[in-house]
Amino acid sequence: MSAEHESIPPWYKQFWPWFLIGLLASSITFSLVYLTLSIRYYDGSVGGDYYERGLAINEQLAKQEHAQTLGLEAVMRADARTGDIVVDLQGERRPERLHLALIFPTDSHRDRSLTLEHVRDGRYVGMIDEPLNYRWYLQLQPAEGSDAEWRLTGEARFPSDDEIALVPGL
Repeated sequence: MSAEHESIPPWYKQFWPWFLIGLLASSITFSLVYLTLSIRYYDGSVGGDYYERGLAINEQLAKQEHAQTLGLEAVMRADARTGDIVVDLQGERRPERLHLALIFPTDSHRDRSLTLEHVRDGRYVGMIDEPLNYRWYLQLQPAEGSDAEWRLTGEARFPSDDEIALVPGL
């Protein structure tokens, strides 16, 4: 007789249906939050022309090999207070202007480009408008257009008073 009087409560008064609904609702909420954050704060670490860059890798390697056959090396110093960039180039070729590309590893919007003018005996000078912080990749090549015949590369962590070596290929 006691079994007849015991009634099963309705589903909305039980624990397990609400637990399962809560799991589903929380996974949908977190998914929507992460989707919104990933769309709003896109990091842009992959360039839009990645395929063309991938095809051009042999050309870049040829530039670095050519720099090595010419015996080119450079030492760069950056003054954090004044923004002066000084490059001492050693080797056979010394063009009138050099192009220095400062590439930020994770955000292409922070990349910078600088033209260095020849002063004397392989010394080139330029000035950067904002102080550099964190880690950067460096590419140095002649400023005569995009088909420069050689390229030196390096890596630096700024601010730094140390000399930074730019060598053919890294």
